[in-house]
Amino acid sequence: MVDSNHYKTLKVDPNASLAEIKQAYRRLVKLFHPDSQQETADHEQIIRINAAYEVLGDTQSRLNYDQKLQNSSQKLNSPRQPRTASAQKRHQTTRPTGRDADELVEEWLRLVYKPVNRLLCGILSSLEEQIEELAADPFDDELLDEFQDYLESCRDDLKEAQIKFRSLPNPPSLAATAAHLYYCLSQVGDGIEELAYFPLSYDERYLHTGQELFRIATRLYQEAQVSVSK
Repeated sequence: MVDSNHYKTLKVDPNASLAEIKQAYRRLVKLFHPDSQQETADHEQIIRINAAYEVLGDTQSRLNYDQKLQNSSQKLNSPRQPRTASAQKRHQTTRPTGRDADELVEEWLRLVYKPVNRLLCGILSSLEEQIEELAADPFDDELLDEFQDYLESCRDDLKEAQIKFRSLPNPPSLAATAAHLYYCLSQVGDGIEELAYFPLSYDERYLHTGQELFRIATRLYQEAQVSVSK
């Protein structure tokens, strides 16, 4: 069952075009981003907006999501069968205990947080050195090729981190940590794409924007580390 409606989150019609979805996403990000409008800043809303756009901004993901919405609607419209005593008993016996919750936390930290943390650390800590090397001659073809190879490597690491992050649902007790990681991954992705425009245009504004997005991502990465240690 789908927990939330991404179309409602982005305030678009289910039949909206990709261009309309992108326009709505950019408008909402500008409205709620903490670095753009302090009065309307909403960190949790940004997370929901990014999650919605991640699905609706990709054709295949959107098709899969629409199918889930349709299946969910059909289930809601079908008559609900009364729960039998045996079913109630099974539900009660499968309710997680304190030990189960601790095991879920340990599993998430081991299989999600640690590998994602390692991949993000590698990406975020390597940018400054790459920028310094490129600064020697921003128009040198060899340096530009090396910079593009570096960005491609970052994309691969980011994709792996995103897969790891989605591999398990986060425990409720680590919701803040998961939120920081999610937003950090989003900022890293946007930063990589901004940096990738520089070899195509030689416009240093893309470098500056990419660096700023990486700085925001670094702050979120550090906040995730603090929240997981509490």
